Amino acid sequence: MMSSPSVCVIGAGPSGMAVLSELDDDKLKVTCYEKQSQPGGLWNYDWRTGLTEFGEPVHNSQYRGLFSNSPKECIEFPEYSFEAHFGKPIPSFPPRPVLFDYLRGWWRFRGVDESKILTCHTVRGVSYSEETKKFTVTVCDLKTGLDKVELFDYCIIAVGHFSTPNAPDFPGLLSFPGRIIHSHDFRNAAEFSGLRILSIGNSYSGEDMALQTLKFGAKSVTVSYRSRSTGFNWPAGITEKPMVERFEGNTVHFGDGTSGEYDAVIMSTGYKVHLPFVDQSLRLECGTQLNVPDLYQGVMWSPVTKGKKSADNKLFYMGMQDQVFTFTMFQMQARWIARAIAGDMVIPSLDKQREDITKWLARNDTLKDAAALINCQTEYVMGLAEETGYCHGNALDARDAWFGWVKSKVDVAHYRDQSYRSVVTGLMSPIHPVPWMKLLDDSLEAYVNPTGEM
Repeated sequence: MMSSPSVCVIGAGPSGMAVLSELDDDKLKVTCYEKQSQPGGLWNYDWRTGLTEFGEPVHNSQYRGLFSNSPKECIEFPEYSFEAHFGKPIPSFPPRPVLFDYLRGWWRFRGVDESKILTCHTVRGVSYSEETKKFTVTVCDLKTGLDKVELFDYCIIAVGHFSTPNAPDFPGLLSFPGRIIHSHDFRNAAEFSGLRILSIGNSYSGEDMALQTLKFGAKSVTVSYRSRSTGFNWPAGITEKPMVERFEGNTVHFGDGTSGEYDAVIMSTGYKVHLPFVDQSLRLECGTQLNVPDLYQGVMWSPVTKGKKSADNKLFYMGMQDQVFTFTMFQMQARWIARAIAGDMVIPSLDKQREDITKWLARNDTLKDAAALINCQTEYVMGLAEETGYCHGNALDARDAWFGWVKSKVDVAHYRDQSYRSVVTGLMSPIHPVPWMKLLDDSLEAYVNPTGEM
């Protein structure tokens, strides 16, 4: 009797859990390794920074007071609405505990058995043999410190790419006498109360570091940008400056010739795609970009980069794109992967795969504004839905909410006070009675059952 194909899933965050919800346990032998103590990936909150209790790099970047920076209506599962989960409509920009509760409800709805996930296990190595057509995976049980080697027919890497900080250096930075952190290590905005803050970088994390620290009492915040100003109407207390040129003690000089004095620096400079455990011939190596190289349909390893090797359509990467969509895109990617492994997809030749990858890569140069990014990734997600026969594909098209969000973000301190219509239920979300800049309680109870108190 032929044994079931074996599948290794590395990571049990939203991407890995999406895969587990789609793979057929009756026909496959699935093993999932997760280095944290529970599933959830970046959505887990941990007070630790730097290293875990096992000496591993801390994976998550969550902090107290974190609220969604895009409407929940843009990431809602068509089969499992927020209203179905919470029993009533809720506002559009939930805090972390609310979103995490929704995710865990979705995983239960899909029948994912969290007890089968091997938590506190970190993968040390992944290689592929062209002779045996199998992956060799070296994994460490962090509780015992023991390594073991396992063989698998398929490998799915679902560890994400928002956990290894990109931390540039600046002339004179060592002379700065105050605190310097990367946003990855940001845990509580209240510790910056009364301080003059410099946030280096003005993308999503830079924007949120500025608003969070001001919200919790920072004396002032300067946002330093590399390419161009955001164009936001910042609230009083936040200003924008061109990129930092140099530090002289607590004085910082900017590209426009101005300078200022600061008490703390937050590096909001993004993350690196960092996968050292994967053999270099199989390793995805790129920057943060909407369409990535070497992945057919954005998920299946099909290298176009010189020096990379094929894994015979048996290696997959989840969620490695820069993301407009998150939860729903991961689910469509997982559907595609599961059907490819099951043999239910027509996989084109290697040349055709590489031609398609090259076509999507070329589109990166045409993505000049938010609308182009949204349209491009919507097309990608809808394409996966169509190819996998997903019957709720129309409910994935959240462009009305996305475009409304882009327009509202000009008033950056108040965009979270807006309401959006669910594509799934057709209902408008209620508006929270407390404006976001005054809402200091990020608990599930306070958000789902608001009283109007701050």
